[in-house]
Amino acid sequence: MNRPTDTARESDVLAALRQATGSRHERLDSGLPLSSPDATLADYAHHLHLLRDWLTPMDVWLGAYNDGPQGPGRIAVAPHLPLIAADLAEPSLANHQSNERTGAAPWPAGASAAYRWGVAYVVEGSQLGGAVLYKRLAQQLAPHPLRYLRGAGEGGPGPRWRAFMETLRAEVRSEADVAEACAGACDAFDRILALAFGGRSGN
Repeated sequence: MNRPTDTARESDVLAALRQATGSRHERLDSGLPLSSPDATLADYAHHLHLLRDWLTPMDVWLGAYNDGPQGPGRIAVAPHLPLIAADLAEPSLANHQSNERTGAAPWPAGASAAYRWGVAYVVEGSQLGGAVLYKRLAQQLAPHPLRYLRGAGEGGPGPRWRAFMETLRAEVRSEADVAEACAGACDAFDRILALAFGGRSGN
């Protein structure tokens, strides 16, 4: 009897996240050098450094939790940072190294599981965008293997994304939790936007 209502509420999670982050997502995608049709290996190196500086403190912060998206039985942590390190170690990027940027405000201690689901939503979604870039750039930037864009695992990021979204919808259901998830997702976007463009994004 309650199934249609439950389904509608679960669908609202994804709709709310998309609405909350839409302008931020558009600004990021349209402003990154790697999105240019004539992107180069230097642009890819810049992209990797940006992601490394965004993901490293986030990875440490998320590693302190054992519930929510970090709980037992969840999908395995994606090897984003090892893939980035391997790509940066390629000889073709030897002249495009950069020191890691530090000094960003720490992620909130004691953040709710719903907030962290929102952060994880942005990270997982970024791999879908990476797969699109891989298809466009694999030949253009060959012979670099573009490990990060290709992602790990068979079948690309699609199956992982579907599994993630199924669990997200099951776990983030109340209005308060949806609002927390949106806050986490917006903060995740704002931090990478600040690294990329030196400022914070509006909604």
